[in-house]
Amino acid sequence: MTKKATAHSRYRKDLSEMPDWMKKKACPNRGQYFSGRRVLPRNLTGREKLADMVDDAFLAYNSGRLRESCQLFVEKMLEPDVTIGMSLSGALTPAGLGVSSVVPLIKAGFVDWIVATGAILYHDLHFALNYPIRMGSFKMDDTELRDNDIVRVYDVLMGYSDCLMATDEILREILLQPEFQKEMGTAEMHYLLGKYAAEWERKAGLKNVSLLAAAYRAGVPCYTSSPGDSTIGMNVAGVELRGSKLRMNPSIDVNETTAFVLAAKRSGGKSGVVLWGGGSPKNFMLQTEPQIQEVLRIKEFGQDYFLQVTDARPDTGGLSGATPSEAVSWGKVDPARLPDAVVCYTDTTIAMPILTHYALARHKPRKLRRLYDARPAMVKALTREWLCCADGYKDYHTRNKYLSGL
Repeated sequence: MTKKATAHSRYRKDLSEMPDWMKKKACPNRGQYFSGRRVLPRNLTGREKLADMVDDAFLAYNSGRLRESCQLFVEKMLEPDVTIGMSLSGALTPAGLGVSSVVPLIKAGFVDWIVATGAILYHDLHFALNYPIRMGSFKMDDTELRDNDIVRVYDVLMGYSDCLMATDEILREILLQPEFQKEMGTAEMHYLLGKYAAEWERKAGLKNVSLLAAAYRAGVPCYTSSPGDSTIGMNVAGVELRGSKLRMNPSIDVNETTAFVLAAKRSGGKSGVVLWGGGSPKNFMLQTEPQIQEVLRIKEFGQDYFLQVTDARPDTGGLSGATPSEAVSWGKVDPARLPDAVVCYTDTTIAMPILTHYALARHKPRKLRRLYDARPAMVKALTREWLCCADGYKDYHTRNKYLSGL
């Protein structure tokens, strides 16, 4: 054996042993950093269950963040004492995610309240009405599509007259019904629409295809942060020209959603958010904590759990890409819970079905919280705490007058 080979064999005698030169090097914190799971997954065989594959093969980069998202959701957020809000943005229902993922999450009790774009909830109605949405191609000629009465959402196609306009006609007639002729928040409006959607499902022989119908049955309140920014809002404006008394009051939504978060904390539980995408729904969900702390001057510390799937960058300054650590500076996230926050940079259409499957495979259904029914009591509790807070109401004479009525 040559001298070189002898030296090499002496150096590599025990592969698990640290080399002499490294033993002499001062690395007091090496074990703290180099203690993670070893990257050595099993060979895939094609016989794996999806949840097992997430745990075993999604080890790094954004697959690693997706695994962390799934595990955070199942192992911590689905505890019985956690109230879960979910924001939805992007064209999710036309892509079928309302049916494949959101409805099962609602049925399993894995989401307690929702903030969505109005467009998501409007397109959900097509499914309840059994109006087909079809797969297409983003390469199609849009002028040709327009000439053939078809609209396109990237690679998804809908009929213009026999889907969109047909939905609008039915929606306008519903919005003129007596139960809608008053001022209300968007949760009440969507609850009433969900009742109709559930009936349309039944008549069409369909089952569990409508997000609004599922939310109605489960008592999950659905809000939209910009009521006028959707075809539902456009039709509300249209029937107003016909004498409808329906008026959307966004303050109702702000107070109800804020009350959900405060009630979760005051009951000794926790509050967590699952944010699919960003935009206005994300902000509306997260602003509940600044409403408690900044506006109402009630002592609170922020959300306990933060899970976001987004493709937005943080360096442009937009809300969609804002990180949970930035949210700490606004009081939106409890700094003590920041280690539990996860941001996964990927497409919701990829991540949502995977997380939904993982949760259903790894966790039993939770008892429905039915926050829709609890709204009045929770808002009353919010009002009482605000009025009892010295910083929240300086006029004690008026404060006591209001308190006597609560």
